[in-house]
Amino acid sequence: MIRFYCEHCAHKISVRDKDIGRQGKCQKCGGVIVVPTESTIIDFLCEYCDREISIPKSQAGKKVVCPKCRNMFVIPAIHAPGSGADQDYSGDMIARTTDSSHGLTLMDAPDEYKLKEEPAGQSNISDQDSKAEEAESATQRNLPWQIDIFLYPISASGMIHLAVFVIVPLLISAFIRFIWYFLGPHLGLATAEITEPVDLILKGIFYSYVCYYVADCVISSASGNRRAEDVSIPNTISIGDFISQAILLIGCTAICLAPVLLYSVFVKRTDLWFWALAAYGTFFLPMSLLRGIMFDAFEALNPIEIVRSICSSLLPYCGLVLFFLVVGGFIGAVIPRLPFWEFLKQTLKVYLVLVLAHRLGWFYWWYKDKLGWGL
Repeated sequence: MIRFYCEHCAHKISVRDKDIGRQGKCQKCGGVIVVPTESTIIDFLCEYCDREISIPKSQAGKKVVCPKCRNMFVIPAIHAPGSGADQDYSGDMIARTTDSSHGLTLMDAPDEYKLKEEPAGQSNISDQDSKAEEAESATQRNLPWQIDIFLYPISASGMIHLAVFVIVPLLISAFIRFIWYFLGPHLGLATAEITEPVDLILKGIFYSYVCYYVADCVISSASGNRRAEDVSIPNTISIGDFISQAILLIGCTAICLAPVLLYSVFVKRTDLWFWALAAYGTFFLPMSLLRGIMFDAFEALNPIEIVRSICSSLLPYCGLVLFFLVVGGFIGAVIPRLPFWEFLKQTLKVYLVLVLAHRLGWFYWWYKDKLGWGL
């Protein structure tokens, strides 16, 4: 995962490794940006109060004052793999000029993130993600996390995507009926011969984008975001990228749940083996999804690494599994029986899926040091 600041508005951005070199627009200011070849952000803890702080790599080695405890310390130098101890990061955010048609000049480290030189050689830094924190209200920051995570889709982007994910399938179904009504009699084809292929293609593309957005919510939450943001889509992305993301999510789920599903189909009974396979799939599913999304590769599903990651954060991970069980059970068993319109049921399902995505990314945000994935 590549993490860097927008050169125009200092908004923190996280994208997948495969997006290196792609051009896109910042979802906050709309400025044209190019994804760097490596992360340009340092994440470290204050030596005295363990406050987590993020700043550009170019500030490594400078003296700073912690914004929380006000103690002075030196920003640690983070070196790229294989680099020497004297690696210079001063060029991480060098001045560059974008395509003249956009009329934008990429700046050095944004002013609000630069360290101000003090007479005694000290510097001051802002809290981690101070721009984002200032945008949040005190009520949002002070809510217990058990409540705050359920408010993740409550943002302009979250509400728009929620509406799109519920309405578009209805529009596709209406379009299919339109095709059958006007073309079916003229072509002499049965309903299924016309509607099924078109329905499969349109919904396949649409749900591939849904998977892409859900994965983007996990990555955004893994960077510490508390509310849904605009999906980060580079200009050069294709439908194939959406489909590959869908295949990855489906593959992660299938690896965990396929044993119990196959047992249910062929044996057709719920005995001790059925519940054992169901427990296995449910327990390993969250970590498999998290690793698959964060690394964006099937290679991340190495069983040894999955087990190691679970053992490194066993107690909080058990809480994550329990959360998935409760919310997933509510989606699959309770919502279909509610005396609501089907439209409202579908809205609630999508809403809770976004909450699950946020909870998954938020788990990584809190326990990334224990997981030790090096992202």
